[in-house]
Amino acid sequence: MLYLYVIFTLCFLGLLGAGVIEQRNHERNLATIPHRVLVNGIRGKSSITRLCAGALRGGHLQVVAKTTGTAARFIFPDATEEPVHRKFGIANVVEQIGIVRRAAVYHPDALVIECMAVMPALQEINQSKLIKSDIGVLCNVREDHLAEMGPTLDDVARSLSKSMAVGGICVTAERERLPILREEADKRRCRLIAVDPESVTDEEMSHFGWITFKENVAIALAVAELLGVDRASALQGMWDAPPDPGVLSVSRVRQGYKRVAFANVFAANDPESTLMNIRQLESQRLIGRPLAMLINCRPDRVERNGQMGTLTGQVEPDRIILIGEPTRSAASAVPEQLRSRVVDLGGRMPPERLLEEVLDAVTDLASIVACGNIHGQGEVLLHELGALPGWTASETHDAQAAAVPRPRQTGVPR
Repeated sequence: MLYLYVIFTLCFLGLLGAGVIEQRNHERNLATIPHRVLVNGIRGKSSITRLCAGALRGGHLQVVAKTTGTAARFIFPDATEEPVHRKFGIANVVEQIGIVRRAAVYHPDALVIECMAVMPALQEINQSKLIKSDIGVLCNVREDHLAEMGPTLDDVARSLSKSMAVGGICVTAERERLPILREEADKRRCRLIAVDPESVTDEEMSHFGWITFKENVAIALAVAELLGVDRASALQGMWDAPPDPGVLSVSRVRQGYKRVAFANVFAANDPESTLMNIRQLESQRLIGRPLAMLINCRPDRVERNGQMGTLTGQVEPDRIILIGEPTRSAASAVPEQLRSRVVDLGGRMPPERLLEEVLDAVTDLASIVACGNIHGQGEVLLHELGALPGWTASETHDAQAAAVPRPRQTGVPR
């Protein structure tokens, strides 16, 4: 028995020693990076991470970035990138140690990194032990991950605040719960900067080749200013930055005679962000009526499925297409007056049939807004849509012109 105790003690001491050595090496790697920007919030973290990195590159700073969202990416100083490979495909906050080690090799002026923790305790560890940022971003407080950070949005705001740097700076675009964020920032002696989205002009937004929001751009401009990059250089860097794979986008696809505008809003998981994205696309006339709202349901996101069903009451689409499972969780939340518009395609369908059924549910020149969550049938549908040929907006005008009846000419010999 004494032998076993000795073995156990030696193993324990060995693991403890290895942990101390790894922590010291990690601290040394952090010390080689003068500025560390930790991006947290509910929606838009990946896009903001890319915008911040682009803005700093515009000021000729050496920047390394890492996103976590739809597809985790390690972004090199020259803006090229590669996927972050994970064992068994499982995300773990400990991977941030390897990211910092890898970033330190490039001796960057700044590391911009997306917070990948959800549990409040892990968010605090991510900041205080793994990243130790001097500049934080808390982009917004939305209705998501309520089981982990809620149950109320006030609780979510306080949970997210655990990533604020003690004695540092935090940039936010949140308005409704700004007083709570100020209270939490004061506890940490953290300077809170609230940006104004309207400080970004429509003309500046028009230079983006992909869809983003003024809130995100305003945050990135504030971070760039804190690190000495002028506005013009920061904007140019953002315009040149590659978008996130999960960025809000609209694809025009054709199958046979049918043409649709397909808006990928899967990345906006909560109803508030989803509605904001739909309104943004409508205001830019990238989608229009007739409009179909496609909800991808997941068995581990039943609450979210219901939220998206409820959201149809505000969007008032001409068709409500349900895919994935269990679709009942979304269908039961659809307002009574819209239930006749529901097309239930629940369950696992072969890819070709799924695409065919979705397109059969809409008319020619319709718009489809895909929301809920991308995983499962959503990924299958996007893959099938990606193989379809495209069409241009000018074809719409040609089709409409052809449909206009010609005036009858009278008094002309036949």
